Amino acid sequence: MFAIIDLETTGLNPATERITEIAVYLHDGNTITGQYQQLLNPEKRIPYQITALTGISNRMVAGAPRFCEVARKIVEMTEDRIIVGHNVSFDYRFLRAEFKRLFYDYKRKTLCTKQLSRKLIPKRPSYGLGNLCKELDIKNESRHRAAGDALATVKLFEHLRSLEDDLIKLSLKGLNSNLSKKVTDKLPEETGVYYFIDGAGEIIYVGKSLNIRERVLSHLSNNNTRRAIEMRERVADIHWELTGSELIALLLESDEIKKRKPIYNRSQRRTLYRYGLYACQMAGEYTRLLVKPLRDGEMPLTSYATRKEANAHLQFLCDEYELCQKLCGLYQSEGACFYQQVRRCKGACTGREPHEDYNARVNQALEKYVNPEYNFLLLDQGRNENEIAVVKVSHGSYRGFGFSGRENDGNTNKLEDCIRPYADNKDVQVIIRGYLRRHPDVKLLRL
Repeated sequence: MFAIIDLETTGLNPATERITEIAVYLHDGNTITGQYQQLLNPEKRIPYQITALTGISNRMVAGAPRFCEVARKIVEMTEDRIIVGHNVSFDYRFLRAEFKRLFYDYKRKTLCTKQLSRKLIPKRPSYGLGNLCKELDIKNESRHRAAGDALATVKLFEHLRSLEDDLIKLSLKGLNSNLSKKVTDKLPEETGVYYFIDGAGEIIYVGKSLNIRERVLSHLSNNNTRRAIEMRERVADIHWELTGSELIALLLESDEIKKRKPIYNRSQRRTLYRYGLYACQMAGEYTRLLVKPLRDGEMPLTSYATRKEANAHLQFLCDEYELCQKLCGLYQSEGACFYQQVRRCKGACTGREPHEDYNARVNQALEKYVNPEYNFLLLDQGRNENEIAVVKVSHGSYRGFGFSGRENDGNTNKLEDCIRPYADNKDVQVIIRGYLRRHPDVKLLRL
């Protein structure tokens, strides 16, 4: 009856990213009746931050089967079953995207344990899988791996079944009564910006999501704070604008919040980007890289959500460009860093390597973040298969975005014609630099 699944992927956008691992547990409503787990070769490079989170490296998946080689088994295992997952729309969208590349229209009914938990286990501080498992004493021996998270979801699913036998009928209960069900039924499971409108026609909240429907429904079932309940009760209508590109969704959300100043948008981006990467360079000395909390008035080279993510990126730069762990603040010692001891550092930490040579590699590592004269068009996923999204940066400043036909890919004149002008500011600079770091393979056309 049920197929409880979890995926690990190279990123968040199913249009451009791929699956690296899949786990499926077949369940009859009472117990597990079958299981399958497999690493997959995503046919693209796994970003360093994904490896840091999941432990899945490019080397691990190099000899693994591609999705096309396991697709038939997944179809057969899930046939006539309801797909169950925590944030199930994320996994389902990735499965549909992978099958779409194979020209197969994969469709299954779905059931989300996160939405069900909000209804059956109310007033929890967080409904993330990890936090719910801690509260319910569900052990997960392999967090952020498909088999570990899928098995934890199985145990959560069984707990929810003990509270309510017919979970399927609970799927959309508890939504704001002021909002027509016709509105929520039309919500797209696509990337873009959404607007909450009150009864007077005023925009009271602006948000962005890779899956508008999933994010909006989480708002409408949120009972965690008085403010969340108050906002939910005021929502009378929902508008949205699809962007295809996550970057354009971030940029549009930033601009709309600044222009409209919705009452329920408190601070912008501070909850997403908390740390920055800075370079300290003085004449005749080694360039030192530093991770520290973002502060007003300072422009980082790039930004991060957590210190762990920042350190993972810094470690990646050390590995890729043979930088010194000590000079990057990743190793504390009076003498040489660990990398010099294993001959992976050329001796900058002890003064053995000329600072000119070391600084040249630092500059190479930071090239895409430090050049204020960058002129390029960034090309990303559009709102449909025949379209590309375009972001323009000129002399290091953000100029705006637009959409153009895929046939114009490479034609800078036509691509520039589609750009709608938007204002440059610190927030969008942080957004663009962070996006470039997280998506090193994104296409850039130099101007």
